[in-house]
Amino acid sequence: MKGGDEEVAAPAGPPQPLDWKFSQVFGERTAGEEIQEVDIISAIEFDKTGDHLATGDRGGRVVLFERTDAKDHGLSRRDLERTDYPISRHPEFRYKTEFQSHEPEFDYLKSLEIEEKINKIRWCQTANSALFLLSANDKTIKFWKVQEKKIKKISKIIADPSKAVGNGNVASSSNSNSPKSFLANGVSPDRSCNHLGNDISFPPGGLPSLCLPVVVTSQETNLLARCRRVYGHAHDYHINSISNNSDGETFISADDLRINLWNLEISNQSFNIVDLKPANMEDLTEVITSAEFHPAHCNMLAYSSSKGSIRLIDLRQSALCDSHAKLFEEPEAPGSRSFFTEIIASISDIKFAKDGRYILSRDYMTLKLWDINMDSGPVATFQVHEYLRPKLCDFYENDSIFDKFECCLSGDGLRVATGSYSNLFRVFGCAPGSTETTTLEASKNPMRTQVQTPSRPSRSLNSITRVVRRAETLGVDANGNSLDFTTKLLHLAWHPTENLIACVAANSLYMYYA
Repeated sequence: MKGGDEEVAAPAGPPQPLDWKFSQVFGERTAGEEIQEVDIISAIEFDKTGDHLATGDRGGRVVLFERTDAKDHGLSRRDLERTDYPISRHPEFRYKTEFQSHEPEFDYLKSLEIEEKINKIRWCQTANSALFLLSANDKTIKFWKVQEKKIKKISKIIADPSKAVGNGNVASSSNSNSPKSFLANGVSPDRSCNHLGNDISFPPGGLPSLCLPVVVTSQETNLLARCRRVYGHAHDYHINSISNNSDGETFISADDLRINLWNLEISNQSFNIVDLKPANMEDLTEVITSAEFHPAHCNMLAYSSSKGSIRLIDLRQSALCDSHAKLFEEPEAPGSRSFFTEIIASISDIKFAKDGRYILSRDYMTLKLWDINMDSGPVATFQVHEYLRPKLCDFYENDSIFDKFECCLSGDGLRVATGSYSNLFRVFGCAPGSTETTTLEASKNPMRTQVQTPSRPSRSLNSITRVVRRAETLGVDANGNSLDFTTKLLHLAWHPTENLIACVAANSLYMYYA
């Protein structure tokens, strides 16, 4: 086939692997610097446009970043057209503002301390150039409005003393030029005006004019975060998920056993739409681990469980969604069951693809991609921690096996990403025929090789081959000596329109582009 036929057939293959590069870091710690517990980032989220990024930490603070490379920098359209910007310009962000979202509390009825740690952040629809977002700790959800306000300054008008009007002089001149008048009770009115009391007298020349402060609005602006509503007293267990509905009016919050539906305008009531709590708690077999609304259909949402299943429910079926519309779970392989089977099958996070066709789930060992039209099994499975299987007993003893790693999809749906130990994160290609597998480290040199291979110098390898070889080396090193399991990359987010990943390593925020 020649000519135009070749051009039509070329795009059928999988996309080329991306070459990831370091972009930015915020809050980078120096060598030997002790990390404060309250500074560790616990939530991260891009807004729908990708122009803003929000992070929450264990100290209850929310920090906002804004994109800078997309702004016009004050130039006219003609000047921008003349400016020769490079095509490979990647997204760049800068610090915007921060505010204290939650404070530590104490539930006196249950004798329970409530941490200020931010569990989830979700952006809401913007209005009138103001930013709106939801932030949640274990028990309470807050609705925040962040807006630029012009700074108002107070200035005084200095009156000219020579033009000051003396109260005493005016009164005396009026008394001399007009006949005295008396009130009904016989008291002279000028006496009541000029002699207010025995201890009060006017100075010679009268009083100067009163200087009143005047409020002047300057051109300077200041970002102000204001809590519009507080949604509380609706969860007996820790909130693990919040998700906005596509209708822009409602959202859900989920804990271990219940999912509640809220209206953004009403904070004193919510509707319980999913309830897994049995009459006898001894009969409890699974808990809710994550929940998310469908990105396009306001009546559909999905939630995952500790048994490794995902349920798709339709709010049009009934008010209490005890039954599901679809159930996604992978059949257990015969003879593969062990003590850790249910623990590692528990799903820690689910995400809908941008078009709502696919659901990405993360359990301890794998990433799985599900087609909502096919509930027989996942359409793709990506091995993340398979090399750790011989060490599951050790991870159970130190509770690492219960770590909850998040996952994310690219805006075009061609790639997925998730975190791992030693501040590593992995990117997989999920397009048909793609074999892309990239392992990067949350540092300024994401491609650096921890284990050198003398037989094949690393400089003779291209970047993709190098990171794949590194992933293979980690898989062989089953004793984990080359990994640091105390440093874990749990939270990351993919820019909605660009190949940009923001990930969290303790108190540092790293960004990488391709």
